[in-house]
Amino acid sequence: MIDLIRAAMARDPAARGVSGVLEIVFTYSGFHALLMHRATHALWSAGVPFLPRLLSQITKFFTGIEIHPGAEIGRGFFIDHGMGVVIGETTIVGENVTLYQGVTLGGTGKETGKRHPTLGDNIVVGCGARILGNIRIGNDVRVGAGSVVVRDVPEHCTVVGIPARIVRDRGRRVLEAPLAHDAMPDPIARQIAALEARIKSLEEKAPRPQAANLRHTQTHP
Repeated sequence: MIDLIRAAMARDPAARGVSGVLEIVFTYSGFHALLMHRATHALWSAGVPFLPRLLSQITKFFTGIEIHPGAEIGRGFFIDHGMGVVIGETTIVGENVTLYQGVTLGGTGKETGKRHPTLGDNIVVGCGARILGNIRIGNDVRVGAGSVVVRDVPEHCTVVGIPARIVRDRGRRVLEAPLAHDAMPDPIARQIAALEARIKSLEEKAPRPQAANLRHTQTHP
């Protein structure tokens, strides 16, 4: 419980001082969902039938966050706001991971056994992102809002897009502000801008037709 409060205090600028602790305990849906998950996961691991799933569904009703009792979640996990977050049964989450609302850690619908993603440590997943299938997301990875990740991502990378593409290479740290997921680069917009610049450059270099030739062409088609 203490580590959940510390994670929220460290990563949510709205939580400050003693009043912030009270807000986390009484008003943060992510805190409530994770606290209940620890109970349901213990029951699931002990082989208790039905009850863990029932409790997880009741938790989803009150918090808007669905965490399967079988999911393994490390310390320092933080769900900001959280409405619409779904975490599948065979998901494994490392330490100090942050999820925003609408994130899905799910399967593709075609796999059996380990069919959900494995997340390393110190990962930030932006609003509405989807991480699907039995894939591995390395440590210190940032997933841009709205991205769909269906392949492994190496450590220290930033991925954006549908399907997600790496826009920062492995071995290089991502942006220093760990929660500034609104500052993600847009590789498609960059490509379009580069094409527009290239077209403009070619137009400027192309020879311009003489006015007399244009009149001749108009007179004698």
